[in-house]
Amino acid sequence: MAKALILCVLAVQLFGALATDASNWKLVPDESGRLRLVNTNPYDIPEAESEVEPLFNPETDVIFRLFTRRNPAHGQIIQWNNPGSVQNSNFIASHPTRFTIHGWNGGADSGLHANIRQNYLGVGEFNVIAVDWGAGAQTVNYIAARNRVAQVGDIISRMVNTLVSATGASRNNIYLIGHSLGAHAAGNAGKLQNGQLNTIVGLDPAGPLFSLADSDIMAPRDAQYTEAIFTNAGLLGFDLPLSDANFYPNGGRSQPGCGIDVSGNCAHSRAHELYAESVSSTAGFRATRCASHGEIVAGQCTNTGSANMGGQPSNQGRGVNGMFIVSTNGNSPFAQG
Repeated sequence: MAKALILCVLAVQLFGALATDASNWKLVPDESGRLRLVNTNPYDIPEAESEVEPLFNPETDVIFRLFTRRNPAHGQIIQWNNPGSVQNSNFIASHPTRFTIHGWNGGADSGLHANIRQNYLGVGEFNVIAVDWGAGAQTVNYIAARNRVAQVGDIISRMVNTLVSATGASRNNIYLIGHSLGAHAAGNAGKLQNGQLNTIVGLDPAGPLFSLADSDIMAPRDAQYTEAIFTNAGLLGFDLPLSDANFYPNGGRSQPGCGIDVSGNCAHSRAHELYAESVSSTAGFRATRCASHGEIVAGQCTNTGSANMGGQPSNQGRGVNGMFIVSTNGNSPFAQG
């Protein structure tokens, strides 16, 4: 009887402790759709990162793989601190360059890399560079991954500098395309390039633990033209506008064809699927410009113009800005024209 009473008391205490901190814990899916229980309280983690996982050294752990029409399936490793690796690769300075950057728990095999690459190489000659920061992103510690976006952005910026110095490539011919945490990494790289890159595209930029006041969040002035595509805004994706042009497919919060998408993973991933299709689509994603973000949240829109979402080339130089809604199909092909 005494033993049972003690167990009961311990259970009550444990339940009370969990209940007290319950608001800090959230189920968040990674890029493979696996749900992970994440403590989003930045004050409730070990002081030393090495207590939880190996240290991440972006200078050596971020891997760049170059794909072109000459090597569409097998990437060539190029290095930010080795100009010769670029000069001896299939990189051609006169061809447009596109970086793709994955999010939390992604890596070399993240779906956005191959999908976006195949669409670009299907329409023309491009240097497509897949950024693999899996050594820093593949961790149960979301907070650690979130806090690495500035470091990853720094190395991407150094890689851009190497491309320019080693081959004469133009910054005006470079896009950075990032999904989730990768969107913010792209923004940080753009900041370090003083906004000189042609275009940065944020694909459902990560929402948890980001605010507009953060210095490492994606922002409008990170490139000559910035665009964000919100497909799971308010859950896994950031809710508020972050770019020159902000597109909210189907309202931006949930997506047709995703069914009961409680975790939001289907909608979150839809952003890079839509963008990949936009690169080669003949129909295109024609969007309606609304008067304000508030209208989009309310599900109503005062038509103030139109523009294409995504696409090749981007809207850079066309004066496209503001908030847009666009309707899509629930399955590929997604574009309705």
